[in-house]
Amino acid sequence: MKLETKKIVVMGLGYIGLPTASLLATKGHQVLGVDVNSQAVATISKGEIHIIEPGLDILVKSAVLSGNLRASLTPEEAEVFIIAVPTPFKDDHVPDISYVEAATRAIAPLLVAGNLIILESTSPVGTTERIRSILAEERPELFNGKGPKQAASIYIAHCPERVLPGQILNELITNDRIIGGVDQPSRERTAEFYRSFVNGKVLVTDARTAEMAKLTENSFRDVNIAFANELSLICDHLSINVWDLIELANRHPRVNILQPGPGVGGHCIAVDPWFVVASAPNESRLIRTAREVNDAKPHWVLDKVKAKSGRFKAPVIGCLGLAFKANIDDLRESPAMEITRDLIKAGVGRVMACEPNVHGSFEEFPLYELGEVVQEADILLLLVDHEEFQGVDRELLKEKVVIDTKGAWR
Repeated sequence: MKLETKKIVVMGLGYIGLPTASLLATKGHQVLGVDVNSQAVATISKGEIHIIEPGLDILVKSAVLSGNLRASLTPEEAEVFIIAVPTPFKDDHVPDISYVEAATRAIAPLLVAGNLIILESTSPVGTTERIRSILAEERPELFNGKGPKQAASIYIAHCPERVLPGQILNELITNDRIIGGVDQPSRERTAEFYRSFVNGKVLVTDARTAEMAKLTENSFRDVNIAFANELSLICDHLSINVWDLIELANRHPRVNILQPGPGVGGHCIAVDPWFVVASAPNESRLIRTAREVNDAKPHWVLDKVKAKSGRFKAPVIGCLGLAFKANIDDLRESPAMEITRDLIKAGVGRVMACEPNVHGSFEEFPLYELGEVVQEADILLLLVDHEEFQGVDRELLKEKVVIDTKGAWR
């Protein structure tokens, strides 16, 4: 199904908003991307990108040169508004939906009857209803009747993003999408919109179920990673190679244990389970425990490094990888970043960090080339299994203390 060309505003030009805006622009829609980051807006306006994602540079350049994609600090009137802003949590793991609320209030004065408002940000249960409440307060003339189920002349829905960094442009089109409308007309209108550019199935439900579905997907992953990480602690205690153990256990036809690592990062898996815990603290005991296991893993790695550093008077510690997963530049909630920062603060030795996917804009601490780190380090700490690290000559590792948190050099 192909819809007529629409004017679309995308609020937030990060890892989801910018690819979405660019994709829709190349489909012929007139798209305005909005962000509070003036540098990001200026960069995109030149047809360039401020984040790294395979193929995104070409897509953005094409979309901008076509005239279908513009970037701005402020929204304009449109037919479709997509909210793709951050949804972090506060220090006490309470969800912070202030960015969603701010984006909603920013578009409220621009709305007219027939507009479609879609929340793509992964959000705690009830956030889409919160958007509806804000709009009902700001623009009561767009709503008929009274109460939470009042009819409206605008359409409001949640369609959570469910893409993998490094595969975003492909998965935006091929993945199934879940549509959760605040009412039946909103579900139908939103499903019609996504079917115009998504090849995967478009699955329709209510807003709360759609919100919980995304949180469930990431909590499932987190719980299973926690099992693997806990196994790594047990195996270390019992002098067993965890990588060999998992490989053998996975030979069972109904066992598929994931791989352990230095923790869990990224905006989704490291954050979303806490949204579930905050919504139902007494009922989410397993999900909470899994989060605590994964959050504790970086501290365990740090203790291992400190214990090994006692062999040297002034050790050089090479930290390989800062991103939250392999072959990307995304540092959000990265356990590798946490470990590297803590090592620098602890003053255990001289820390040399290498992250081949980050270029130019990183200023928190010096970055070094891989060869230089491998040559100078007394302790090599492999935190991310980037492809560049896989090919390190094993002969160079023989005189080093190696702490491989990913099993890439076993």
